[in-house]
Amino acid sequence: MTLKQLEAFFWAAKLGSFSVAATRLNVTQSTLSKRIAELEADLEKPLFDRTGQRAVLTDAGEQLLGHATQMLEIESRIRADLDVVASLRGTTRFGISELVASTWFPRFVARVRDLHPHLVLEPQVELTKNLERRLERGELDFAIVPGPIASTALSHEVLGELEYRWMAAPQRLAPGTRLTPRHFEENPVIMLSAEAGLSRALESWADNQQIVISRAVVCNSLSALIALVIAGVGISLFPRTYVTPFIQAGKLGELASTPTPQNLRYCFHSRSGDARSLVSNLRAIAREEADFSVGSALWPVTL
Repeated sequence: MTLKQLEAFFWAAKLGSFSVAATRLNVTQSTLSKRIAELEADLEKPLFDRTGQRAVLTDAGEQLLGHATQMLEIESRIRADLDVVASLRGTTRFGISELVASTWFPRFVARVRDLHPHLVLEPQVELTKNLERRLERGELDFAIVPGPIASTALSHEVLGELEYRWMAAPQRLAPGTRLTPRHFEENPVIMLSAEAGLSRALESWADNQQIVISRAVVCNSLSALIALVIAGVGISLFPRTYVTPFIQAGKLGELASTPTPQNLRYCFHSRSGDARSLVSNLRAIAREEADFSVGSALWPVTL
């Protein structure tokens, strides 16, 4: 019995799929199947019922899962206690929002490459709901998106909290205008598609105020939203620090509302029970580098 065999068994059991588990561990499916078969031969018991399409645990597999979890947690603690940080290798696939990608993410990448030069990063920039589904299926190691996500399969740690305010181009509404239901009847709301965490916050605010949102344009790009609002197409909800350069340049103006929109928390999400050193190390780096104000200067004011 080896740690690699236990690791292969653990992820196949957790993810319910040999192919997804193999992708997670950066090995071929045949390699993962071989490790599990060797473990079953060593224990002289089948660990999976292979009659169906999903990897379903047998009674022996259910018993072993708890022990395998403890063994992998012990390995992770040993590496952490001995500060074995240069051992991260292979490929990590993870998800980030557009806001993360255009703020502190470059610093995160630089730090990871400095500490773990043999680790290949494969970031996926998508909307929150899409990344949530991929993380739950085990296709990603972690995701940094608005949250927390209401899923028992995932755990989270808050990395930062952003203030959101209604914004418009000065030619559409004067800065400081206090929004009323009439303004939402007369001004289209430009917003991200329903899969975005920002759209959830916007719709929650509108529901609480019993305001019907008239959508002029729905897209999946925050930068496109900003460009549309600057062009005077409508109004939208933006993070204050993110659009500060445009406010200072007179291209956007902040609008008043009662109550103000709720802050949006950005979290590091991972699968519950994932105690791998890969996840814990990258979570720690994200915790240190997460600063959503550092990227606003990257925006070209000529947008």
